[in-house]
Amino acid sequence: MAAKKTAKKTTESEATPGSTPKPAAKKAAAKSVKPAAEKAAPKKAAAKKEAAPAAKKAAVKPSLDAVARAAYLNYRRRVELGLPGDSHGDWLEAERQFNEQA
Repeated sequence: MAAKKTAKKTTESEATPGSTPKPAAKKAAAKSVKPAAEKAAPKKAAAKKEAAPAAKKAAVKPSLDAVARAAYLNYRRRVELGLPGDSHGDWLEAERQFNEQA
């Protein structure tokens, strides 16, 4: 197994002037030269991450029981005030109220 050990790596100062750089040196050089568009991309991604929690709150739907309870309360309020309407309108109003809270 001693024969399979890796050979001694030469540093850039030991390399001959006309030789090609090592792959690691190429990667380091490629990383240091980035276009301006790629540098600005992480800022845009960070802005999207900040907006994501707000979108998640709006995407959460209340349970059917919660909407039904709110629709019933809307119905009771509507009847007490003598306003016209129907159960479907009470349900839609309850869903709208939940969407406004999020």
